[in-house]
Amino acid sequence: MFRKNGNTGASSGGSSRGASVARGPSSTSSPSRGPSRGGSSFGHSSSFSGGPRSSSMAPRSSTGGSRYGGSSSSSNFSGGPRTSTGGSRFGGGASRGFSGGGQSRGFGGRPRFNTGGRGGGFRRSIDPSKFINKAVITEEISRFVPEHNFVDFLIDDRLKDNIIKKGYKDPTPIQDRAIPHVLKNVDVVGIANTGTGKTAAFLIPLIDKILKNPEEKIIIAVPTRELAQQIETELIGFVKAFPIYSVCTVGGSPISRQMSMLRRQYNFIIGTPGRIKDLVERRALDLSTFKTVVLDEADRMLDMGFVKDMRFFMSKMPKDRQTLFFSATMSHEIETLIKEFLTEPVSISVKTGDTAKNVDQDVVRVERGGNKFIVLEKLLATEGFSKVLIFGETKHGVEKLTNDLIAKGFKAESIHGNKNQSKRQKALGAFKDNHIQILVATDVAARGIDVKDVSHVINYDIPATYEDYVHRIGRTGRAGKKGKALTFIQ
Repeated sequence: MFRKNGNTGASSGGSSRGASVARGPSSTSSPSRGPSRGGSSFGHSSSFSGGPRSSSMAPRSSTGGSRYGGSSSSSNFSGGPRTSTGGSRFGGGASRGFSGGGQSRGFGGRPRFNTGGRGGGFRRSIDPSKFINKAVITEEISRFVPEHNFVDFLIDDRLKDNIIKKGYKDPTPIQDRAIPHVLKNVDVVGIANTGTGKTAAFLIPLIDKILKNPEEKIIIAVPTRELAQQIETELIGFVKAFPIYSVCTVGGSPISRQMSMLRRQYNFIIGTPGRIKDLVERRALDLSTFKTVVLDEADRMLDMGFVKDMRFFMSKMPKDRQTLFFSATMSHEIETLIKEFLTEPVSISVKTGDTAKNVDQDVVRVERGGNKFIVLEKLLATEGFSKVLIFGETKHGVEKLTNDLIAKGFKAESIHGNKNQSKRQKALGAFKDNHIQILVATDVAARGIDVKDVSHVINYDIPATYEDYVHRIGRTGRAGKKGKALTFIQ
């Protein structure tokens, strides 16, 4: 996302003081864990216990202690007591405590045992206090002042003209710091909060690279189909009137058509690791001719179990290459991949925390035996819930919840792995164009949805990891706007 001319709001990537640039294999600044102590809201709660379409506010005292020494705030929409008395997915007892694994419940209320999955790990326990964080009012944040304007970058004048014609002037923090290094053809690690313009940070200099050398080929690997298509859409917007072509290679679409397109002229391959591997194994794609690779949302690719596929196609590329590695989170596993794939990278961190400061985070406590769906229904009928993204744990649960919402008169669609690509795109398009109020999704969408003005993200089911939580709620409060994230707990 670029910052448009005349925008006086704060950058969602943080102030210049929050950015750092370092040189070395793994010198990226470590992001802070958990919400800011100063940003959490404590000592209040709201109750939606009126009629089906009414709301009332009443203070309640918290019965559980905050990890910060105060009393936790939460929204209680069931009208019942705020303490959990056992039998919930959090292991019973005090509402702050999570069970250390074992049994959890999805949409249908049936027990489900966490035995690991594609991501290659067990469900981690998450302290509920991490779901509570009061948004910082945007006007109180120091405005980020970039070191460059787009016209200052050493890029082709035709590309500058395209950027200017789109009405953009000031780079975001990750763009301001990453673009000059990518233009120097060095390896780059970029760590930034979601919604801060990472895509343009690598697309702009790479388009310039192709304008200077039309024979250049670049591959961009991403975790989800939606993200691949989002990047291709943004690429098309930058290369209008340029002889630059791309092929989107993702699962869920006919591989035969993609193989046919690969026989034509192209400069960019944008795809998911599994489909890239399939095309290489079918000898439809020769990666030895690619001298630039982008690993975008690398942490999510690792979570989804794509590390073997990543190692496979990286091994097919020349050792003398430029590797760009972008992520919203940093872990020991990610640092290992950086050392494996990159050579003396410039490491750039513009993170201000795990979650955006302009996302107001809270929990919705449902008493034991309470009906989550009724609570959700009352929420969605409340003023202000205009464009809502709901995350669920399973494909079956997401589809069932969507059908239940439609039966209650809500305009809703679903997006999950059991839907083919055309249906997923149709649902996403309806949400973007405001034809529906609600999009219900599995985590497949957490990194692939870039929709303006999402008013609320609702975690109807608890995410498997805190990293998943970060990326779920990153769909709201984008481009400096304020958002709201609610997480259901029992």
